[in-house]
Amino acid sequence: MKLMNSTNDLLLVTSSPHVHSRDSVPDAMRDVLIALVPALVCGLYFFRLPALMVIVSCLASAYGAEYLCLKLQNKPVPVREQSALVTGLLLSFCLPPSLPLWMAALGSAFAIVIVKHLFGGLGHNIFNPALIGRAFLLASFPVAMTRWTSPIDGVTTATPLGIMKEAAGQQLPEISQLFIGNVSGSIGETSALAVLAGGLYLLYRRHIDWRIPGSFLGTVFLLTALIGVVTGKGMLFPVFHLFAGGLFLGAFFMATDWVTSPVTKVGRLIFGAGCGAFVVLIRLKGGYPEGVAYSILLMNVVTPLIDRYTKARVFGGAK
Repeated sequence: MKLMNSTNDLLLVTSSPHVHSRDSVPDAMRDVLIALVPALVCGLYFFRLPALMVIVSCLASAYGAEYLCLKLQNKPVPVREQSALVTGLLLSFCLPPSLPLWMAALGSAFAIVIVKHLFGGLGHNIFNPALIGRAFLLASFPVAMTRWTSPIDGVTTATPLGIMKEAAGQQLPEISQLFIGNVSGSIGETSALAVLAGGLYLLYRRHIDWRIPGSFLGTVFLLTALIGVVTGKGMLFPVFHLFAGGLFLGAFFMATDWVTSPVTKVGRLIFGAGCGAFVVLIRLKGGYPEGVAYSILLMNVVTPLIDRYTKARVFGGAK
């Protein structure tokens, strides 16, 4: 709508937003891929060729599924928009390096087709696609998804959390090994240091809010510290839970997904704390040694409810 004021200057009356950011979806996805590079390098260093093959399978399947879905919907295929590659790479980071390649490709295609495009495409999914892809593979192929290999000699072995939960007589890895990543586990989850470096980069670029990873990690640490004191397991118990498994990857890269996490500041604190509480509950009382994926998916369900009850007051409206 165009109006003329008293000085004959042209006024443009438009709807919001009136202030635009230089950030775009392709730029954000590019930064996420950059942030995942340290974990990618560590995963390839520790697990070598098998990890590379799984990663390539996930990336190729994700991009192929994205291309096919867009073509079937008569939509243009964006060249710079790399959300499918982010989904494929994140999913590969959650998989064991020994997983058959066709299973990795199937999980990646499931994440793109069913979880993303069946719900309307980018920005409309209610669950994190990579985590649903992992949950689908774990439910469909539990044996293959729980077969872990040592990065030292390639021998089948249990993960640190599996050792703590089921192999009580076996020696637990050192905290330094967990921090660096020289332990058995998923391709991109073992090195807390590498994932932390990528997470700090996303915080620096302001793509994620500190409230979700902060409350997520803080809740896990506080609850396990309290349990460690009560049970006499000492202060290494919470540190072990903090660095073991996929907690850092989930806290910085999965729980902070822009589409499936709350938009309010208070809501993000609640979301992260809920994820942390579910992780501790599943790890200590559940039948599965790891609980990061399911904790985030459970909190994805209640994200709309959190936003509803933590939304800010409309400017000028009543309290």
